[in-house]
Amino acid sequence: MFQVSRDNPAYYLTSVAHHRLPIFQKDAIKKIVCDAFDEARKSAGIMIFAYVIMHEHTHVLTDNAREMKEVLRYLNGISAKRLINYLKENGYESSLAKLRIRDRGKNHSHSVYEHHPNALRITGEDAVMQKVNYIHLNPVRAGLVEHPDEYLYSSSRQWHGRSIENEPLMTDHKQIKWRPAA
Repeated sequence: MFQVSRDNPAYYLTSVAHHRLPIFQKDAIKKIVCDAFDEARKSAGIMIFAYVIMHEHTHVLTDNAREMKEVLRYLNGISAKRLINYLKENGYESSLAKLRIRDRGKNHSHSVYEHHPNALRITGEDAVMQKVNYIHLNPVRAGLVEHPDEYLYSSSRQWHGRSIENEPLMTDHKQIKWRPAA
């Protein structure tokens, strides 16, 4: 169980796509990112409490089983590698060209994410819920859906007890230990 406190913070991580390109627009890409986040969770031994995959950025709320920079390295590193491999294997040359940051003959280097993610330590239950609500309302504010539970690549349904059979990414939100109400 995870109980948030000043000494045991949660991490709120926002990662923005390179040049804010809408690279997560297609469901196939979002699914790759969700699978990569699940792989990162297992590899790093972290918990993911809430998430959303938007067209040009992601939000994730995690525990602090590792240093914040390590959690980012796992989440962004694995998802970027899986995404680049997918683009290469499926001939998305124009997409790869937009992500290219260095060209050395035929050895290209690509960047999926901006190198300055927004990473915050969350030390209170009220702040956790504020971030969870912010994450889940992102697709509504973007005009993609009318209700947060309608957006497939979000943990909103799970938080509302309405999980679907094939959730793209199961969260660990039930592992949060809440303080009793006063």
